[in-house]
Amino acid sequence: MRKSKVVLLSALLIGLPVAFSAQAYSEPAPAIPQSNASTSYELKEFYADYKHFAIGDTAPALYRSKEYQIDAWQLRHLPAPEAGSHWTYMGGNYVLITDAEGKILRAMKGEIFYAH
Repeated sequence: MRKSKVVLLSALLIGLPVAFSAQAYSEPAPAIPQSNASTSYELKEFYADYKHFAIGDTAPALYRSKEYQIDAWQLRHLPAPEAGSHWTYMGGNYVLITDAEGKILRAMKGEIFYAH
């Protein structure tokens, strides 16, 4: 009797991942509507260099340097920078900062680069 329970339990455990994987792949992921594409990547806060940042904070001097400035923002599917600002790259995210003080105006997830 005990051996049959072990065999039954083993069969259930082996079949369990198959059942979940079939369910996971049966429904396609919903497409992101183009009108909401940029808002779905929008961030209100993020981490870079083990430090928490939010909209309104000041970016460190390193990320305000020319080395981190993103000029080809169109290729990365980013919105046009506002006057007096530019895009930079911080902690895997794209961050819009002011040219003068480095104040964070907007942040977008790095995955926006792969958006179509």
